[in-house]
Amino acid sequence: MPAHHGPRRLVIENCAVATVDADGTEYRRGHVVVLGDRIESVGPGPAPAGPADGTRRIDGTGHLLTPGLVNTHHHFYQWLTRGLATDHHLFDWLVALYPVWARIDEPMVHAAARGSLAMMARGGVTTAMDHHYVFPRGSGDLSGTIIGAASAMGLRFTLARGSMDLGESAGGLPPDFAVESLDDALAATEATIDAHHDPSPGALTQIAVAPCSPFSVSTELLVRGAELARSKGVRLHTHGSETREEDSFCRERFGMGPTDYLASTGWLGEDVWMAHCVWMSDADIDAFARTRTGVAHCPSSNARLGAGIARVPDLLAAGVPVGLGVDGTASNETGELHTELRNALLVNRLGPHQQRALGVRQALRLGTYGGAQVLGRAAEIGSIEPGKLADLVLWRLDTLAHASMADPVAALVLGAPAPVTLSLVGGRPVVQDGRLLHDDEDAIARTTREQARRLTRIAAGD
Repeated sequence: MPAHHGPRRLVIENCAVATVDADGTEYRRGHVVVLGDRIESVGPGPAPAGPADGTRRIDGTGHLLTPGLVNTHHHFYQWLTRGLATDHHLFDWLVALYPVWARIDEPMVHAAARGSLAMMARGGVTTAMDHHYVFPRGSGDLSGTIIGAASAMGLRFTLARGSMDLGESAGGLPPDFAVESLDDALAATEATIDAHHDPSPGALTQIAVAPCSPFSVSTELLVRGAELARSKGVRLHTHGSETREEDSFCRERFGMGPTDYLASTGWLGEDVWMAHCVWMSDADIDAFARTRTGVAHCPSSNARLGAGIARVPDLLAAGVPVGLGVDGTASNETGELHTELRNALLVNRLGPHQQRALGVRQALRLGTYGGAQVLGRAAEIGSIEPGKLADLVLWRLDTLAHASMADPVAALVLGAPAPVTLSLVGGRPVVQDGRLLHDDEDAIARTTREQARRLTRIAAGD
């Protein structure tokens, strides 16, 4: 038999399919055909007959196929400080942990990135992001090691190269030894873009400019950071309106709330997304909708830190792009985005809209297409449509945990975490039968445990 040449073809059939396209198209029993790194076709019933040579067929009976999950906010390094400061609100939590985080180095960050990425990948995330903003002097190439870990895991990835230049002595929250100078932060961010950002279609690695927050960066860093991002054609990311304390900080220091302050520095626009956005007025929501500024909703972290309930139904009704974020695992110890589908639905139903706040399909859309919108990649990922990148997840729903639920989307969103039978990034498997294909989970667990203990010793001065 002659060798097969050309793009590989994969057929997944006999499964439920939730496309998350503009019409919310679903098939109780359907198929998807992948050719190379792209989706070739999707439809009801079994896949039509095609060339047998070089085609792999997967029987998805008992499964649901969805777009891969898209994580829009995370802090990988926090994997090493999970379970600490468990009863603090945000500002006290940061004060407790900044001195520990300021002791991180390249081996620690590499281990933490592997742990964070592994947990996301095995839970259905195909596009990850990391907002890394702690760069102690002499700590090594932290951006490079994070990007390397994501590449090795096989995930699509955005590194939001963060920064802080406003230490305690200048009225900021982080200790002085945990911040960079303005010029150093800008130069390092530009160098990271030049070295790693891929603007091409189907890119696996992209970079965003991401000063940390209004209470940890100077106005000049925000202004010049926005100018840098737009001169380089990359996106902008920061924290915004997370807590009442942040709102008070901005009003006392700048004479305006966080949204107006960030708008004054150039930080509203369709190339911007912000994490949390809990304490938003009607005027704030209107400003986000008018400028198409995106939001990374982090329900578990918001609850863990007592930040409040973001007005997600109102944001969506106004037309604001909204995706989901894990946030750092020091404030969301699960490290999984799948759990955020459920928690987004449940937490928002505690707000004024109650049971009408979010439905199961809206929750799935937040975790897929919404995230793709927020990262500026909705033309490529986030839904199952011909021509889009084949970032797909096949969830098993025929076990005890889900088999009695007739609606597969409800089972995925409201049920226990569903096993991942197959996860594809650009048509290439990264998880199969619940196991990582490109790394060793047991080795990752050992290394993260060792590096967490090492960080604890160093932070304690041992």
